[in-house]
Parts: sequence; C-alpha cells; structure tokens
Amino acid sequence: MDRRTFLKWQMQGLACLGAAPLIASIRPALADGTPDVAVAKGGPAAATRAAVEMLGGMGRFVKPGGKVVIKPNMSFANNVESAVNTHPEVVREVLVMCKEAGASRIRVLDHSLQNAEQSLTLSGIRDACDGVEPGICRHLLNSGQYREEALPEAVEMRGNGFMRDVIDADVIIACPVAKSHGGAGVSLSMKGQMGLILDRRSMHSRYSLDTAIVDLNTRVRPTLAVIDATRVLTTGGPGGPGKVITPGEVIASADPVAADATAVASYVWYDKKMLPRQVGHIRLAHERGLGRMDIENLLTRRVEL
Repeated sequence: MDRRTFLKWQMQGLACLGAAPLIASIRPALADGTPDVAVAKGGPAAATRAAVEMLGGMGRFVKPGGKVVIKPNMSFANNVESAVNTHPEVVREVLVMCKEAGASRIRVLDHSLQNAEQSLTLSGIRDACDGVEPGICRHLLNSGQYREEALPEAVEMRGNGFMRDVIDADVIIACPVAKSHGGAGVSLSMKGQMGLILDRRSMHSRYSLDTAIVDLNTRVRPTLAVIDATRVLTTGGPGGPGKVITPGEVIASADPVAADATAVASYVWYDKKMLPRQVGHIRLAHERGLGRMDIENLLTRRVEL
C-alpha cells in the first residue's frame, strides 16, 4: 500500500547484574510450556537475555559448531537516540549468547544504506561487537561477496544475490530496531532481511514491496527474531528524524511473523494504533504460511526486570 493509504488505515530498568536472579528464575517458571512470543522490559542487554531465556535459551536455536548470522539495523550514520539502528547492547548480548551456545562462526552483517564506516562507528555496534570478538561486525558492499540464488517459493521476486555467509549459515537471527517505514509501513524482522541481499532497489521498483519481502523470507526466514523496542521510531522511518518513543522492551520469538505482529500491536505508529493485518507483508506472510499474525491466539509471556 502507498503511504497515504497506510496512514489512513492506521487509526531503562535494572542493570544486568541486578537482573541476573530474575533471569535465572525464568526457565523453571515455564513448566506449563514455552511461549510463542516473549517480551522483556528493562535495560537493553538484560531484556535481550531475558526474552531469549523465556523461549528456552539461545541453545534452543544455536547448536555447538553452528554458523550464525546476526542481522541488525546498522546502515544509518546516526546515534543510538535516533532509533534508526539497533541498540548496540542488544546486538552485543545476542552475540555473547551465541558464543555461549558454542557457535563456531558468527557474523554480524548488513548492507549499508549510508557511508559504511560512519554507520558502523556512529551506531556503536562495531565497538560493542569488537569488545567480544574483533572484526566480527561488517558491511558487505562488494558484489563478489554475494552469490545469486533462486527463490523457488517466490510469487514475484524469483532470485537475488545473497551474502555468501548467509547462504552457508545454519542460523539467521534477525535483530532489528522497531521503526516505521514509508514504503512498507514498518521495518521489523522480515523487512530487515533486505539488508542481506545485493539488489534491494528492484524490490521497490520492479515488484510489489510487500510481496517481495515475503518472497525474500522464503529463503532467509530468521530462525530467531529479537526486536529491539528499547526505542521505537514511530514516524519518519527508516532513516529519521521522526518521533521516538521509549518502551524499553525487547520482543523475541522463533516466529518472525509473530514477533513483527506483536511489535505492530504493542505501539502507536504514525500517532495511531494499528493491527498486524494492516501491514501488507505481515498479512501476506501469515497467508503464505511463514508464520502467524494472530497473536491473540498465541501464548505471549512478559517480564519486567
């Protein structure tokens, strides 16, 4: 849908150490079943760990020796307060948990929309990741770093160039910041996967953007979605400036459609509340069986640290 139609349709917590006892107590509390969606409110790192722990821990998704790609938003040359990039502490905590789970190779990847060096520096993500493993965080801009792959389950976009590390990965973790988007309505887990391919322009010009986003996710559907909603850019996305709210939350799910739907339903976008089905690519992903947007029928657990 175009922006006019979209707008018409749309009617920090405790530090990590202090939250540790609560995080440790989450697993026993889930004797009646693991939730479909986990929402944790608190400091960025502590909330990230708590949300993943509620799902069963990173070991549920990353196995010893596994190859992991973490896909944050880190392509805009702006600071944390702008909410255009994922919070560096969220990305770092996901990285740390992957290492704890025994991953043999981890890459933190994006395809920059602005100056790559400035984006990595100003976002704070490179410094945060280098503190865990130097050189792990990078932008891939050279076409030789991509390989053409077919999308056999696509409706419109039948192929594209994919980052080689992504093709070889055992696990893809979507780690977006929650933000608005002038073309897609919102940019969350599924929309963020556009940063893993070479030709994004055709998704805006050659195909229906909503359909192409779903086509893309038939090939690179995240194994785990960890949405940074510590700050949410509710207008002016994806590059800002815009209206920023600070829910102080992290949303996690093994179902990226459900994670995105939860983020849509949880916050005010363009100064109005909206339903997941009002976002074209979320509705299409649900209809095509990539996940569920009917979050009212799913189990969501929340914790405040």
